[in-house]
Amino acid sequence: MIAPALASALALAAPEAAAGISTQPAAVAPAAEGVISYPAAFFADSQAANAWEMLLRLPGFTLDTGDKIRGFEGGGGNALIDGQRPTSKTDPLDELLRRVPVAQIERIDLIRGGAPGIDMQGRTVIANVIRKPGGGLQGLVAVANNHIYDGRNLHGFRLELSGGREGRNWEGSARYGFGADDGGDFGPGVVLGPDGRPLRVSQIDSTGGIGNQTLTGAYEQPVLGGKFRINGRLFWEKYKFKEDNVIVLPEAGLATTDDINHTDETELGLRFTRDLGSRATLDLIGLRQTRDRDISSVYAEALEEDRFNLQREGSETIGRGVLSYRSSETLSFEAGGEGAFNKLQSDTRLTVSGTPIPLPAANVVVEETRSEVFAKSVWRPSSKWTLEGGLRYEASSISSSGDVALEKSLNFLKPRLAATWAPTEATQVRLRFERVVGQLSFDDFVADSSLNTGVVTAGNPDLNPEQAWVSEVAVEQRFWKEGVVGVTLRRSALTDVIDRAPIITEFAIFDSPANIGDGTKDELVLNLTAPLGRFGLTGAQLKGEATWRRSDVTDPTTGESREISKLRPVEWEATFSQDLPQWRTTWGVDVYGGWRETSYRFNEVSTFKLGTFVRPFAEWRVRPDIIVRFELPNITERGLRRTRTVYDGPRGSSQVLFTDDRKLEFGRMYYVRIRKTFGA
Repeated sequence: MIAPALASALALAAPEAAAGISTQPAAVAPAAEGVISYPAAFFADSQAANAWEMLLRLPGFTLDTGDKIRGFEGGGGNALIDGQRPTSKTDPLDELLRRVPVAQIERIDLIRGGAPGIDMQGRTVIANVIRKPGGGLQGLVAVANNHIYDGRNLHGFRLELSGGREGRNWEGSARYGFGADDGGDFGPGVVLGPDGRPLRVSQIDSTGGIGNQTLTGAYEQPVLGGKFRINGRLFWEKYKFKEDNVIVLPEAGLATTDDINHTDETELGLRFTRDLGSRATLDLIGLRQTRDRDISSVYAEALEEDRFNLQREGSETIGRGVLSYRSSETLSFEAGGEGAFNKLQSDTRLTVSGTPIPLPAANVVVEETRSEVFAKSVWRPSSKWTLEGGLRYEASSISSSGDVALEKSLNFLKPRLAATWAPTEATQVRLRFERVVGQLSFDDFVADSSLNTGVVTAGNPDLNPEQAWVSEVAVEQRFWKEGVVGVTLRRSALTDVIDRAPIITEFAIFDSPANIGDGTKDELVLNLTAPLGRFGLTGAQLKGEATWRRSDVTDPTTGESREISKLRPVEWEATFSQDLPQWRTTWGVDVYGGWRETSYRFNEVSTFKLGTFVRPFAEWRVRPDIIVRFELPNITERGLRRTRTVYDGPRGSSQVLFTDDRKLEFGRMYYVRIRKTFGA
């Protein structure tokens, strides 16, 4: 399991962090217009080096990098660059924003509730990074090291270059980094019988690590009265996990697990944009990506040795066209369509002590043809109201061959209506009602396994996507100039919920992804940005977000009501930071709240609990082009607890077979990064 902290460890040369807000005034557009503009000078005291670091300091905004779905429409994050979503799917949005240096940025517009001519990506709040035209050579080089308490030194390197002249712009980057999986380390493991007595007691020593390399590049220039852009990405990753389970009861023994995962990705994107007169714009996109994975897992204990191997080759090809028309300053329209072809080939093998075990949907080839047409409009009838409407129609055909031969067609109509009311310049109320259709995960189509837990998951290509009618109301109140507090209530009425259900074969009963019926999901989101200058802390800021979730579905095994698997009831994070420009320093602390995640299989209930992650940090500008950053990740030494209750057959009609309880601890880390910028 890769814990959330691993993401920041991998970005060694530019880790996740937040810092304070400048005390310089922003050039704020009238709030009734729904757009607030923050010039680059607003972020000067915080020493931000790129667009990503600037967005971390943007009042009332939390970056969402989007959903990993097939196709292009509906999967974007809540940040745009020059009014457009980047032409990439495999390159994470936060990485794209990191490659926009602060010297290239004119301002950032925070768009609340929609604005004519802006594709809101289905969001009610979005940030638009506006770059300056032209610019000479600019670059960044950074090196970093993260010292893990067990003695490992995980280093990283990042190089970024960009430039442009007379409409011809280019950019490139190269980076590599190593990260630690803090989801497992040292700790006790106890297996309890139905009567509570220990069946097995052990000491667990596990180590997980990941390394990756990325090359990216892009070039754009004027063509045929418009602008043509090409971008590419190459990505390699290797993840290793090793666990030694030293058994002390009932007798001395050793159980080992060795996992190795290789991932290779490529992407090529093309984009042509051209104005058709003064009011219309044509946007054409072509995208091709591949993703290949090779997973190998070996579990050995006493005279038993189990092996699991999985090879997947996936690809996606997308074509998309959009025509935008702005009839006036208060009314705009957009219409377009896209088509996509996806393919996944998967080969799976499982052997137990040398005996092959057949798995449902072990070797399959899945192909999908998708098409979607859409129309959207944004209308601002008055300075206090903004209305947004849209309609999308999606059609897809999915077929599989190999172990499972089937073909099915799916069609969905997806309306959307959003309204924003601004009774005062400081207050905004946003309403949204739409039909959201999820997307089938190809990972659910094929078999999978976790040998150290003994869980084998069957594949199921015969799934329907989850659908929801979503109702949402959000209230935002601005205070103390840069202060923002927001509350969002969201209710989703679900159909065809995808969860877990048993599948019976002539060899055994397996757990499988399945549509388990209707359900509900309720969410309450609170976000806060509070400048603390009024309390004597000049240049200080408190920023955070918390989400509470409640869900309800009918368990397909027991027939009883329960929550949706892997849906975390509570998630939260907060950052305190303070800019000290007189000392060329920013300091603060990031806190990522602990969470619980429970999965319900036909014969098992497993719960993961991850502790709170605390990370103090400080940045010192040695000179204008060199910044040194220090961090103490996981200063509280948070741990992970995994509890599995396994039944002797289907839950609800079988006795508890055993309970496996593991409590693993991960120590502190010591991180330092040196970053140098150069160029105009």
